[in-house]
Amino acid sequence: MKSATSPKNFPNSPEAWEKLIADAPGEDRPLTREEAARRKNAVVGHSLPELREKLAVRRRGAQKAPTKIPTTIRFDADVLAELKASGRGWQTRVNDAVREWLKAHSPV
Repeated sequence: MKSATSPKNFPNSPEAWEKLIADAPGEDRPLTREEAARRKNAVVGHSLPELREKLAVRRRGAQKAPTKIPTTIRFDADVLAELKASGRGWQTRVNDAVREWLKAHSPV
């Protein structure tokens, strides 16, 4: 490995490696109060089975049968900008507007 591609703070001697290992938390040294406090407040998914159960219940499964069909439609840029500016759900609102129009008019 070329030294130019290594990070500048990458240990380059056995002494530097020993210092890095000594400074690392874990079994080599006890945790400081700060590290212990951070670890205490951490959320660990595997230690909270009730949380995993609740999340599993709320998940939606795969769609049984597609209710919508993807297609391509071309709008003028200003029309599309206005539709998108109306916020989340703009495609659903366009779908509803077209459905209402079809009730009043017959397609060509």
